[in-house]
Amino acid sequence: MASKEEQIYQQRLTKLQRLRARGIDPYPPRYHRTHTNSDAVSAFEACESQEDGHPPLVKVAGRVTALRRMGKAAFLDLRDGSGRLQVSARLDRLGEPGFETLRDVDLGDILGAEGPLFRTRTGEVTVDAGHLTMLSKALQTPPEKWHGLTDVEQRYRQRYRDLIANAEVRELFLMRSQVVASIRRFLDRRGFIEVETPILTEHWGGAAARPFITHHNELDRDLYMRVATELYLKRLIVGGYDKVYEIGRIFRNEGVGFKWNPEFTMLESYEAYADYNDVMAMLEEMVAHAAVEAAGSVKVRWEHADTVEEMDFTPPWRRLTMRQALIDYAGIDPEEHREIEGLQIRMKEMGLEPEKGAGRGKLLDQIVSAYVEPKLIQPTFLLDYPVELSPLAKRKPDNAAYV
Repeated sequence: MASKEEQIYQQRLTKLQRLRARGIDPYPPRYHRTHTNSDAVSAFEACESQEDGHPPLVKVAGRVTALRRMGKAAFLDLRDGSGRLQVSARLDRLGEPGFETLRDVDLGDILGAEGPLFRTRTGEVTVDAGHLTMLSKALQTPPEKWHGLTDVEQRYRQRYRDLIANAEVRELFLMRSQVVASIRRFLDRRGFIEVETPILTEHWGGAAARPFITHHNELDRDLYMRVATELYLKRLIVGGYDKVYEIGRIFRNEGVGFKWNPEFTMLESYEAYADYNDVMAMLEEMVAHAAVEAAGSVKVRWEHADTVEEMDFTPPWRRLTMRQALIDYAGIDPEEHREIEGLQIRMKEMGLEPEKGAGRGKLLDQIVSAYVEPKLIQPTFLLDYPVELSPLAKRKPDNAAYV
């Protein structure tokens, strides 16, 4: 016996065949909208404010996220990238052929609607559809409930379903785009030049990370996917550019978790004649600027598990050396553990299993991850790392063991 999902698929496939039998292309090559959903609402509200305004005619399109049938009439919700818009579909307006198309519409279909706008008795701006166009017949069912897709595994593996089901996820992706654009504007205004550096390289250097290895068939040689953009950006400084930056994809063949992904986006910038104090001042100003542009304030709510914090990105931020952080939050002074063996013993006493083959810097970083980072809620600069962790950074003049 076919499963419920298979039965629904067959029902939708039958509707697809019926549309084609009536000469309707269920996947037309184009559809020219006159308005997005939000633009249509704005146009109608502008018309309402004029005494002699005429309701605008619109052609809109979107995914069907709600469908309420009532005999010879129906109300649909269409959602596009700008928002939701209600559509009224009546037999006397559409005619029998148009209303027949409506009978083959399901949740998840993408539909075009054409007609004048009006406001219903409940006050909702609505399209009085005189014509409906099937733009994409969905054969798969949308998420079970339009107000939320809760299976975490499915949300991450099928991100498109998550975007369909969860409005807050769409807002989050939009905010990320706004943040990246804001960062670009900020750096461009400060005279930085955005560049693109190689992703496939002979040497993956620039960070202490395990690389991905790939093979170049034409050259018959192995290449590495970059773990950082540092080396090429520094060469541009050598070549005569004073300020450069790149927002690029980075690949590190390591763990997967809440804070880590083998493929991610990283911003790196380099400025001649500046030290890390200049960079910290620029960074806190840049983040505050991006927060205001994307979220409207330097104070942003952060929710994780059962915790709700208000993050305050107002400059200046706290500055804390790694050594002092380890003393304050882990009760260990790295200066008293110069040898790897002694540090490993101390870590085991703290309940940590030292990473096999790790050097002293990596072990200290492991302690920072376990004891320090969970305590640093507000924006904080963690300074003066052991040279083993950042071997390409400048040594501190008064202590060459730190950078």
